[in-house]
Amino acid sequence: MGKIVAIAIAALLIAIGGVWTLQGLGYVKGSSMTGSTVWATVGPIVAAFGVALIYVAFRGTRKR
Repeated sequence: MGKIVAIAIAALLIAIGGVWTLQGLGYVKGSSMTGSTVWATVGPIVAAFGVALIYVAFRGTRKR
């Protein structure tokens, strides 16, 4: 069950990071985050954490 939770959190991080990136770049309008370089930088970092979490979740423990 821990693997499923990790994958769900990772997917959420990737989605949030993507939205923040698009807002920071000005592609998604209607927010104070629109056009802000802070969110254009933070977004990919959050998404990268999500990708790393998926890698760790799928790597798991291996039997020898």
